[in-house]
Amino acid sequence: MTDFVNAGLRELGAALAQKQISSVELTTLFLDRIEKFNPTLNAFVSVGRDQALAAAQAADRKLGAGGTVSPLCGIPLAHKDIFCAEGWRTTCGSKMLADFVAPYDAHVVELLNAAGMVTLGKCNMDEFAMGSSNETSFFGPVKNPWDTACVPGGSSGGSAAAVAARLAPVATGTDTGGSIRQPAALCGLSGLKPTYGVVSRYGMIAFASSLDQGGPMARSAEDCALLLNGMAGFDPRDSTSLERPTEDYCRDLGKPLDGLRIGLPREFFGAGMDAGVRAAVETALAEYRKLGATTVEVSLPNSGLSVPAYYVIAPAEASSNLSRFDGVRYGHRAADYADLNDMYAKSRAEGFGAEVKRRILIGTYVLSHGYYDAYYLKAQKIRRLIAADFQEAFKSCDVIMGPTAPSVAFPFGAKSADPVQMYLSDIYTIAVNLAGLPGMSIPCGFDKDLPVGLQIVGPWFGEAKMLGVAHRFQQATDWHRRAPAAFAA
Repeated sequence: MTDFVNAGLRELGAALAQKQISSVELTTLFLDRIEKFNPTLNAFVSVGRDQALAAAQAADRKLGAGGTVSPLCGIPLAHKDIFCAEGWRTTCGSKMLADFVAPYDAHVVELLNAAGMVTLGKCNMDEFAMGSSNETSFFGPVKNPWDTACVPGGSSGGSAAAVAARLAPVATGTDTGGSIRQPAALCGLSGLKPTYGVVSRYGMIAFASSLDQGGPMARSAEDCALLLNGMAGFDPRDSTSLERPTEDYCRDLGKPLDGLRIGLPREFFGAGMDAGVRAAVETALAEYRKLGATTVEVSLPNSGLSVPAYYVIAPAEASSNLSRFDGVRYGHRAADYADLNDMYAKSRAEGFGAEVKRRILIGTYVLSHGYYDAYYLKAQKIRRLIAADFQEAFKSCDVIMGPTAPSVAFPFGAKSADPVQMYLSDIYTIAVNLAGLPGMSIPCGFDKDLPVGLQIVGPWFGEAKMLGVAHRFQQATDWHRRAPAAFAA
């Protein structure tokens, strides 16, 4: 009997096409696993058995009709609960939107529905994507399947935990400062943040508009490539969506690595990285050298400024984007208030959690009269310098590699009392968002029995090359095939 729970997208697509299993049977298999394991993990906020089975029946009809269908047709997936999906509760992990049912589909959801994929449910997340541990969700924290006393990373922690525990073959995530790559690293997955503008933000509830980007989360680079083929595309409803020729992100998966130049930023290998993480990353780099790649030292001299620049720019944009949640049109409204201003104040005070309020306050401050030039404008200038550093580095290398996160998954509560320590969890990922570059994380080993992630960064629109580089490593190693024993099929 084929192990469908641990199968990749290509295997699942072939099994469906050859009638080894139906989409209804495959969907039921994962729905039953969600029912069994989600009470432990809290990875899903909403699960729609009836909607999923109806979509699976429609996929089976497409597959049985004999025409050309997408290679993704009939395969189940989970969506991060930041993507609007018509008829589905879309909460963004917040009390503010706890009862909001989306009246339309995000562009990503539209595309994957059109491909015939089956939505199992919506995944838990840090509130409004603000967090690095999935502890800020109104619906409670998500547990890491490798150790349920530890965080799964954030903000796409629900998506990461769902895929790692085999509750879904793949999931969507979003990445503003590392929110796909960091949870992928902490949960032992492959996760990719595309070049800014490759995936439409239409229907993706905004946190920081110039940084947010949707992307795939899966067990392998090949699965990420297949899912990105379904997610990417121009959307005229999103002014930041890029109109470019359609790409096949699988095209470089079979390419050898002979002659590949890997840049190692000296700033990524200094103090602050755990010894076990360093050892796993260095072992992975040694494997790449065996596969024909060479490594060169590069420098990103302004990368040390990425965290302070990010925590000016992102809160500023969050302050603007979240002003729409005022209790008037949709979302939480206070039950008892004296006048309109009191309704605004009470609705927002009740609806938002502590981390969201903190970032709104910071963002409002840095945008205020007298502080805009001193903080926001200066942060944007630093952002330009960071992008220039990457451009210069790519003159001497094809991809850049280093750790995804400075440590493996940490226990609940370990950093929640110190926001700065929490923010430093994204120290290696934030610069990539500020520059608008593509980046991904792949599993490369373990430290303290918890997964370690290797980050790969490419030049603008370098997704296919990055995926090929990651896939070759995964053909030579089995880190991406490791599964948490407590949730084994």
